[in-house]
Amino acid sequence: MLSTTPPKGKTLGATHSDLAFSGNLVIQGNYNGFDIYDVTNPSKPVLKQTYLCPASQNDVSVYRNLLFMSSEATNSREDCGFEGVPEPVSKLRVRGIRVFDIADVSHPKLVTTVQTCRGSHTHTVVPKLGDDNNVYIYVSGTAAVRSADEVPGCTDGGIDDANTARFRLEVIKVPMKTPVQAAIVSSPRIFQGLPVPPRNSDRDASDQRDREAAAAAAAARGEPARGGGPGGGRGNQPQTPSGPNQCHDITVYPEIGLAGGACAGLGLLLDIRDPEHPVRIDAVADANMSFWHSATFNNDGTKLLFSDEWGGGGQPRCRATDKLEWGSDALFTIENNKLKFHSYYKLPAPQSSLENCVAHNGSLIPIPGRDVMVQSWYQGGLSVFDWTDIDHPKEIAYFDRGPVDGGRMMMGGSWSAYWYNGMIVSSEIARGLDIYELVPNGLITENELAAAKTVRMPYWNTQDQQKLVWSPSFALARAYLDQLARSNGLPADQIASTRTTLANAERRTGNERRTALTQLATQLNTAASASTDQAKIKMLSSTVTDLANGR
Repeated sequence: MLSTTPPKGKTLGATHSDLAFSGNLVIQGNYNGFDIYDVTNPSKPVLKQTYLCPASQNDVSVYRNLLFMSSEATNSREDCGFEGVPEPVSKLRVRGIRVFDIADVSHPKLVTTVQTCRGSHTHTVVPKLGDDNNVYIYVSGTAAVRSADEVPGCTDGGIDDANTARFRLEVIKVPMKTPVQAAIVSSPRIFQGLPVPPRNSDRDASDQRDREAAAAAAAARGEPARGGGPGGGRGNQPQTPSGPNQCHDITVYPEIGLAGGACAGLGLLLDIRDPEHPVRIDAVADANMSFWHSATFNNDGTKLLFSDEWGGGGQPRCRATDKLEWGSDALFTIENNKLKFHSYYKLPAPQSSLENCVAHNGSLIPIPGRDVMVQSWYQGGLSVFDWTDIDHPKEIAYFDRGPVDGGRMMMGGSWSAYWYNGMIVSSEIARGLDIYELVPNGLITENELAAAKTVRMPYWNTQDQQKLVWSPSFALARAYLDQLARSNGLPADQIASTRTTLANAERRTGNERRTALTQLATQLNTAASASTDQAKIKMLSSTVTDLANGR
């Protein structure tokens, strides 16, 4: 851990939620608004601005000078006041997307609010390739449908009701030059024809035992029993069983034209080449998945990971008695635009019954040649795992702060953990902003981390996945070489001689460097035919060739 910055003022005691990044800034949402930190020195973050605006979840994202924030709670006011909105129907209530201009981070300006019929639990920024004038927002609202007296046009109804606010995705178009004109431009019905999600009787029985134990413990303390169940208590559902009528979270990958929708009971694959009109192209079910929560693509877009927030995030779901398949990540390959299941990944270290723990938000770490991810597990801490071999994912690093309170159950832990420009930033629900440095170990080399740190992003929203690109560097070449040593893809003597050649070439310039590297690339191409890791040798050879050509 490089630093931990506890909340203060009116954000103290508020739930801290999701993160967004722009330049040297980290924007951290919380249920009372958002904070903006300067992390130029990650060991000493500087709080630049606190903007108070109570709501939940207040998840944030950025795009250029604009900041977007989700609002779903009924206490959210148009004037961002703390008084709440006691009336069941009120024009003062805001549930949807707030749009801010943060060109001057010291003075964020609320530009407009786009009201939606089911609020915004989360949202996703969706750039359209080739269109610099607009950006789109996919709204995931999981609340009950609002009254038409509060928001005209809102209608509740079943799947056969063409006007229902359920079973549709609301798409907002934001003109970059005139963001005040942001508005809903389409409501694609991507949830039509989906099956009822399967149940898991063993997991249901486990949930019932937990509820009974919690009720008995509360009674022994003289407290009333608390409700809640495996779905986290989101939104009233229609009477007739149906497939999902909204997503919890959607991750888009514009460069490949796909999105992954984690939609409570099912996982969806969407075609987003026309972001204003996304189309569902596949859906998958799994009885082991209680609540499909979030999605992450690997960098080349051939795999998709879905997390399962079994218990809604507030329950201990990483105990030794909890099955590996429950509250974990489900890993799929994408083959001909279809999802194929392979395996599960779950935090391997059992947690206590006093720590809320389950799979939550994470992002890729740009280690070249591997699919590596950091993920938050609430009070289970952070887990860094390798899913290059999708059938055998494994943890390769971790950090666990321990329970908020070792003597009783208290909500806390890491809500989100994301890699951004060389550091891992975690939004700690109760304890504020944590920043970590990933250090070498037996499964991650110093060269791999040096190569990862060469990838720099001008901004980052995890749900708007950008392609990671490595510029040619000696660190990149050495990272590939370390991986070949790990996989025995080259003989030990050739690994050693290649290291020496790279070190000598790095010290040279001009023709001497070019000649040495060109010869090395030729030797590697020759060795590839006999290697058990030909693809990695080709990556190394290509990098060496690029270095020789001065790219």
